[in-house]
Amino acid sequence: MTNDINVGPQVGSKAMRRRLHAEIAGAGFSGLTTAIALNQHGWSVRIHEAASTLRELGAGLFIWDNGLRVLQTIGAYDEVMSGCHQARFYETRRTGAVVARNPFGLDAGCQMVTLTRPHLYNAIASAAIRAGIEIVTDSEVIAATPDGELKTKCDGSFEADLIIGADGVKSKVRESLGIPTERKIFADGVLRVLLDRIDEMRGGDWENVIDFWAAPEKSLRVLYVPCSPSEVYLSMMSPVAHPTATAVPVNKEIWCDAVPELAPLIRTIGTQGRFNPYEMTRAREWSVGRVALVGDSAHAMPPTLGQGVGCAMMNALALAAILDDVASIPEGLTLWEKKERPMTDATQNESCNIAETRRLQEGHTINASDYTFSTAKHVPTGSRPAA
Repeated sequence: MTNDINVGPQVGSKAMRRRLHAEIAGAGFSGLTTAIALNQHGWSVRIHEAASTLRELGAGLFIWDNGLRVLQTIGAYDEVMSGCHQARFYETRRTGAVVARNPFGLDAGCQMVTLTRPHLYNAIASAAIRAGIEIVTDSEVIAATPDGELKTKCDGSFEADLIIGADGVKSKVRESLGIPTERKIFADGVLRVLLDRIDEMRGGDWENVIDFWAAPEKSLRVLYVPCSPSEVYLSMMSPVAHPTATAVPVNKEIWCDAVPELAPLIRTIGTQGRFNPYEMTRAREWSVGRVALVGDSAHAMPPTLGQGVGCAMMNALALAAILDDVASIPEGLTLWEKKERPMTDATQNESCNIAETRRLQEGHTINASDYTFSTAKHVPTGSRPAA
C-alpha cells in the first residue's frame, strides 16, 4: 500500500460535490444502500454486479430500529413494512419448556420486524432503480487501486472519485488492496430454510419468534421466525462436525426428534436449504486512499444478534453524510471509520461471543437498557427522523 495518493477534488463544496462520481463493487444490501445514499447527496453512481440478475437467496432476517431508520431515509421503508412481520415476543424454549419470554416493539423500547431476505432486497433494489442509479450486471470486479480505479474482468477499468468495495466476505477489492484481515470459523453453523406457513401453526404463540433448544446432548437448536403472512424461516443450528444434522437435503428425522413441536413444519421441507458455518471477517482498516469497504467485505459477523445487515446499512448511510463536510475523500473516509467503527466492532464482538458460548439457550435479553441492543436502538448518522 502507498501513502502517495491523489486525494482528488475537495468534497465539502456543493458545486464540486455534484460532479463527484463513485464506482461500487457489488449490488448487495450494502452496495445498493451506499449507492442510494451517495445519490441523495449529489453523487453520480455506478454499481458493478458479478451476477447476471439482481437477486437475494431465500432466508429470513431481523431489522431493528437502526435499520428501519436507514430504510426510511433511502425510500424503501413503506415497501418493506408492507410485507414483513412484527412479532410481539421473543420466546426461548428448552426441551419444550419456556425459559424466557421477552417483548418486542414499544414495550421493549426498540422496534423490530422480521422479513425474508428477498423482500428486503427487492425493496432496496426498487429504491435504487427509482433513483436512476446505473447497475451493470455480468460485471465482475477483480481489483481496485487506492487512487480511484476499479478493475473488472471483462469491461476494463473505471476511474472515480470514490471506490466502494461491497463485494462480500471474499472481497476482491479488499484483497487487491492488501488489507490485513482476520477470519474465524466457529464450531456451529446453521441450515437456512424458508417455508410456506401451515394452518396448524398460525395465531397465538406461533406469531412470535421462538428459539427452540433441544436437550444438550443433541446439540441442536431451531430458531422459528415468522417473516410474513405466508412465509416462515427456520434457522437450524448444529455443530459443523455433525454430518447428519448439516446434511442437505435436510434429514427430517433427526430434526423432528430434536424439536418435536416443529415436526409438522419440518416435514414440509423439500430439497431446499443450505448450511453455512458461523464466521467472522474483520478488516484491519475500512479504507485505503479513495477506496472504502462496506458490509461483509469489512465486518462480516455471525447472525446471532441479527445486526449484520443493520450495521452494513448504517455504515453505508453514514459514509455519504460524512463526506459532505470534509476537505478530501481520504480525510472523510478516515473520519467515517473513526466515528462509525466502534459500534460495529462492539456488535461484532458480541455476536462472536454468543456464537462461541451458546448462551442464548438461557434466554435473549431484550430491553431498552441492555448494552447488547444499543446498536439496535442507535440513530444512524445521516438518517431522517423516525416516522
